[in-house]
Amino acid sequence: MASSLRPAPPPAPGYVANPPYRDVGRDKFNAFAENAFKIVRETPVSTFSIDVDTASYSWVRASLNNNVLPQPASVRTEEMVNYFNYDYAPPKTTAQPFNTNVAVFPSPWSPGRKLVRIGIKGYTVQKTTRPRANLVFLIDTSGSMNDPNKLPLVQKSLNMLLDELDERDTVSIVTYAGGAGTALQPTPASQKAKIRSVIDNLGAGGSTAGAEGIRQAYQLAEANLDKNGVNRVILATDGDFNVGITDQNELKGYIERERGKGVFLSVLGFGMGNYNDALMQTLAQNGNGTAAYIDTVAEARKTLVEEAGSTLFPIAKDVKIQVEFNPAAVAEYRLIGYETRALNRDDFDNDKVDAGDVGSGQAVTALYEVVPVGGKRTMEDLRYGAKTNAAAKGSSEIGFVKIRYKLPKSNTSRLISTPIDARFETRSFEAAPRDARFATAVAGFAELLRGGRYTGTMSYDDILRIASAARGPDEYGYRSEFLQLVRAARSARTMAQLEQ
Repeated sequence: MASSLRPAPPPAPGYVANPPYRDVGRDKFNAFAENAFKIVRETPVSTFSIDVDTASYSWVRASLNNNVLPQPASVRTEEMVNYFNYDYAPPKTTAQPFNTNVAVFPSPWSPGRKLVRIGIKGYTVQKTTRPRANLVFLIDTSGSMNDPNKLPLVQKSLNMLLDELDERDTVSIVTYAGGAGTALQPTPASQKAKIRSVIDNLGAGGSTAGAEGIRQAYQLAEANLDKNGVNRVILATDGDFNVGITDQNELKGYIERERGKGVFLSVLGFGMGNYNDALMQTLAQNGNGTAAYIDTVAEARKTLVEEAGSTLFPIAKDVKIQVEFNPAAVAEYRLIGYETRALNRDDFDNDKVDAGDVGSGQAVTALYEVVPVGGKRTMEDLRYGAKTNAAAKGSSEIGFVKIRYKLPKSNTSRLISTPIDARFETRSFEAAPRDARFATAVAGFAELLRGGRYTGTMSYDDILRIASAARGPDEYGYRSEFLQLVRAARSARTMAQLEQ
């Protein structure tokens, strides 16, 4: 439906506010409580939506590169772990978009406990057979974007993404500052010079009517909708919406409705000082898209070039994981991370409930820490609690994994099931799969940054030792960079210390 409002024109080409915008300490993150241990006899089932976002890792890196420890609320363990690719066996056919990979091994920070690693790896869509992409670049050109690591980095990033597109694809551009307007009508991606000219001539200035920009971007995407292709709005912003609809719940409702029409939303975050991670997580999670934080040109290349397929082309949507632990084998368990992705038990079989998406070639990892029966407990059983049934006692399984997903164009879910048993278990941590050990090191690092409530005497030096031994092939140097971040954390200061 056409808008009754006349869109404001984009900022004049080359316009830059003076002096450059600066802000400190107004970054917004949603606080959350860490997952605690649960008694299997009381709560045997754990259910959550997968998460392939990586924004938290990039934010942590940017903070540590400034010699500042990140805010605990900014550290989402699953996003730290899933920043890295893992060598899980891919599926053999596209009929089932991924396989389940399980490993069980001793915990390196809690003697007597074990870790259960659940990994999935999506199939890779070949470039020659991938669907057409109908993309709308929604670019924040408000005054808060007038900083070298904001709008100029946005421009470099989108130009990189443009190089990954071809004549099958279409690009539109909407900008917003005090108002919003269409800077480029749908244009074949083969006309790269025309598209680059619009991107390169953007300037920053004014307030931030983000909601109006989102509305216009969706209208443009729907006007050019390809039912057989990928229709996606890519929002590039620091999240500082201050004109029009600014309430997260209102924006969430709008994004959910638009998602049902076949247009997805991905969010690229930029800058520090007034970065609104809380808003951008809400938008991406409810828009069937990913949230990435771009702090460097190298990160832009990773997200939009090396991983362009996973960023743009989903192979499964509404992916949920449910694990049922056997009370005869496991006394307690704790899901490490995924606090903001928790689902109710009955959400698993409800196809109306939204969940995460997996992109082309993407790997997703989840870790549980479990206390075997007879091990050191964190809680005692209830006096009147349920007893373990005979069927559970006779089983050799630790637990049972179920994954429910939908194909991108389907509204009906499918199910993959895998028992967790002795086939997947190693007796020592050192004998565990290399990628499982590296993922454990990343998870341990994230947990230390969050306060280390459950990591015992684990130190940054222990993390370095584990990660160094499990680094393996490192074509792009991301794992080596992780080691440097752990070293940086040992000497970094908190924001409170900086203010003294």
